[in-house]
Amino acid sequence: MRFLSFAAVAVLALSHPASAAETALTPNIGGRAVAQPGGAAAFGWPGVYFEGRFTGPSVEVAVDAGAEHLAVSVDGRVRAELSTGSARLTLGGLGPGEHVVRLDKLTESQTGSARFLGFFVGSGGRALPPPARARRIEFIGDSHTVGYGVRSTKRDCTQAEIHDLTDTSLAFGPTLARRLDADYRIVAFSGRGVVRNYGGSSPGQSLPALYSRMIPGEASPSVDPAEPWRPDLIVIGLGTNDFSTPLQPGEAWTDDAALHAAYRQTYAAFIRDLARRQPQARFLLIAGDSFAADVEDVARTVDAEAPSLATPVRITGMDLGACDWHPSIADQRMMADRLEAAARAVLP
Repeated sequence: MRFLSFAAVAVLALSHPASAAETALTPNIGGRAVAQPGGAAAFGWPGVYFEGRFTGPSVEVAVDAGAEHLAVSVDGRVRAELSTGSARLTLGGLGPGEHVVRLDKLTESQTGSARFLGFFVGSGGRALPPPARARRIEFIGDSHTVGYGVRSTKRDCTQAEIHDLTDTSLAFGPTLARRLDADYRIVAFSGRGVVRNYGGSSPGQSLPALYSRMIPGEASPSVDPAEPWRPDLIVIGLGTNDFSTPLQPGEAWTDDAALHAAYRQTYAAFIRDLARRQPQARFLLIAGDSFAADVEDVARTVDAEAPSLATPVRITGMDLGACDWHPSIADQRMMADRLEAAARAVLP
């Protein structure tokens, strides 16, 4: 049974129609979630999680999975995986002491969203403050960050297999966060780049253009500039989609040189904007085979303005054995290894 990881830190009290004998847990919400009437929370970005602490012999989990796969775990062990529709699960047989319940999003949502409805303990249980970790990391990227088809052992996959075998918990971001005992959030969208998307698709809708969305497939609402999320580290992996396919007639760039120049300029501006919002954060920039020189140039540009702001991290030698020539589980671990070394060098 599959398991995903945890994301960022935003605490939100949610209500749900429940009996008088039940107590709702206040969850630690990882990633972006939109509060809805009745105490629900909609979520769509990869890697979103909800986590609660309690004592008692059982816990109930209420969720509307939509078209997503969601994993429900207690104390780090997956107890159920949900795929489509609404459910209210009772997970029992728990021993004495404190427990942690978590709901993890396994799949990518490019359209639509799922809804969290609450965690509840009965009369024999007690709600505890939600978990929190000292470090916070934000991951911004494309399908490599999503963990696109990562559970596959073949490259040729149907759309259904891509959906079912995508598992963000096995991507480098959650792997790195677990090693560093960090909460995190992921803002990643398969096929998107800094200025150009895969094959020239969806012009004007690159990842920086989508970054402020609370739900990836919905233009509103957008992120509140005053949101409390304060990452220590921002890891960006963008560029594969900008350069992996040849320019098509009618695109905005006359040639590859113009595309590379636009990439460098826009990427540097994106980092500057993020740094203004998150002045406490340091940046790790993933440098892939087709755009390593560009990333190194971007790092030099922003470091000239703010010394030691960004560090390029070279990633090469992947086997790309998952769906559609995407990183395999081994590739994802290798990326986490290289990022871990860089992260430990810049984090306090």
